[in-house]
Formats: sequence, structure tokens, C-alpha cells
Amino acid sequence: MSHPFEIEQEIVLPTDPDQVWEAIATGPGIESWFMGRNEVDPREGGTAVMDVGGNREEALVTAYEPGKRFATRTGTAADGRFMAFEYLIEGREGGSTVLRVVHSGMLGDDWQDEYDALRRGWPFHLHTLREYLTHFRGRTGRPVFAMAQTGERPAPRVRAALARGLALPAGIAVGARAHAEPAGLPPVTGEVTWSDEERFEVRTADGLYTFHHAPGLVLMFHHLFGPDAAATAAEAGWQQWVADVLAEH
Repeated sequence: MSHPFEIEQEIVLPTDPDQVWEAIATGPGIESWFMGRNEVDPREGGTAVMDVGGNREEALVTAYEPGKRFATRTGTAADGRFMAFEYLIEGREGGSTVLRVVHSGMLGDDWQDEYDALRRGWPFHLHTLREYLTHFRGRTGRPVFAMAQTGERPAPRVRAALARGLALPAGIAVGARAHAEPAGLPPVTGEVTWSDEERFEVRTADGLYTFHHAPGLVLMFHHLFGPDAAATAAEAGWQQWVADVLAEH
């Protein structure tokens, strides 16, 4: 049985409304902080597409008011499920912008778990958006996705393996320094900017690296602010890195 939901979040961003609009309403902008590869047909009635690891989802653009409002809605599934996203932009004096996000729709039978996961995820995604607009403004991020099965390993063991692979202390606190050398890629050195029970993020001079450990899975959503070729090679490199890290621990 489907169940309605709504999540509302608000954040102050250190840039003007036009730059926030580019980040939330264009394919390259979305790819610089959110998930997967994205395309946006820039008009009301157009199509917005997100592809994460080969899973493609299309949505209808239901509002397109540059610098003010952008909204999308997926189609309704047979069981009544759908997702709707609305972004509302308001400029502030001093060059900052308030962004309000409303995520609503219908969830399935296990709606409570889905809702809790979405509710926990949005503060992190908006943190990543702020990191992007603060440290990589004007640059285009290339998405890198990799994943690995963790089997029956308990979550603390998986998190500890990721921490060791990044030369991080087991606690993975914000401000800790990370270092990794994925095979075939330049060394990665940076600072932890977010850490909760499910995920953590490392910011380097040229990228934002997210490590998410869900039951049975490790998911990596990275954003690289360099050449396209570097992002293409990085997917294979990080896929091998996570396989090696889990095999060792």
C-alpha cells in the first residue's frame, strides 16, 4: 500500500541565485553535487533524466522559472509510487541565496524505512551542494560511481575497512585527513567534511568523494573537477579500490 510523504529542507548558500540555478536546474550542475549522470530539457514540459549505475529514471519538468523555481515529477507506477522535487530560490543581501527544497510523493509498502532514508539523506546532499558552490564554483564536476557487495559483513566492520583504506582513524571525524592511492589513479589526499552513521565525505583540491555503506553494499558517489578522461578512468580505479579494501578486511 502506498503512503504519501513530504520532506522540506532549507539552506543558505554563499553565492547568487543565478549560480544556484545552474547547480540545481542543469545537467552539468546537478552532476557536480548530486547523484549520477543527469540531463535537463530546459523548459516546462521537458524531461529530466538521472542515470545512476545504469538505472535510468525520467521525470517531467513541471516548473521552470530561471533563478526562482524548478520542479520535476516522475511518472506514477502501478502501485501509486512517484517522486516530486521542487527547488525554490530566494536571493539575499550580501550575495547569498536561500534554497528551499521540497521532496514529496508516494512511497511503497516499506514506506517508513524509505522515508527515514530520504530524510537522513537530504541534509548530506545539501551539504555537498554547499561544498561545491563554496570550493568549486564555476567548475563542472564529473560524476564517478562505483559499488561493491559486502555480503554478511556487519556495518561497523565495513566502515572500519573503508577507514583503513583511506588512512583514517576508526571514528572518521570531520576534519580528519584522508589519503588513498587507488590503482592507476593519482593519490587522493583531503579532509573529511561530513560524517554520519551511513556515509562520509572527503574534499580534496579537485574533488568531492562520498562513501556510503548501506546493508550489503558500499556505494561511492564522487565528483571530480578535472578532465573527462580522468573521471572515466576513475570509475574503474575506485571499483578496484573498494574490492581490494573489502578483500583485505
